[in-house]
Amino acid sequence: MGATEGFNETALRPREYLTFRLGNEEYGIDILKVQEIRSYEPPTRIANAPSHVKGVVNLRGVIVPIVDLRLRLNTPDCEYSAFTVVIVLHVADRVVGVVVDGVSDVLEIAPDSVREAPEIGSAVDSACITGLAQVGERMLILLDIEQLMTDPSMGLVD
Repeated sequence: MGATEGFNETALRPREYLTFRLGNEEYGIDILKVQEIRSYEPPTRIANAPSHVKGVVNLRGVIVPIVDLRLRLNTPDCEYSAFTVVIVLHVADRVVGVVVDGVSDVLEIAPDSVREAPEIGSAVDSACITGLAQVGERMLILLDIEQLMTDPSMGLVD
């Protein structure tokens, strides 16, 4: 028997993150949660929805709620431009779209380069932040997008 038997090798493998911008901050989410990236189109508004839920779109026969992540995370100056995109996610057995200021790239990040986020009051529950990663000069905030999307304050689940 080898010395590494029973050792979880996958825990040490680098993971791929889709990086995107919200204002001046850069975030990363697990690429495996991403279904597609689309240009922003104004969704059909739903009455009495939380202000960060912009409405719904019909995506090839599936009605998809659209959440403006910039509004949900209190990003100042949320403008819709040619760079504004919707990241379509598959989380908690449903499809949801999130509006972001722009998608940067896909990065491979090793688990040992991820640091724990400090406990500070913020618009996002610290349980939704998996850590911070320094990539060159860039500081990435890594989100547990599934946890964030299923949080009751999101208004997407019963």
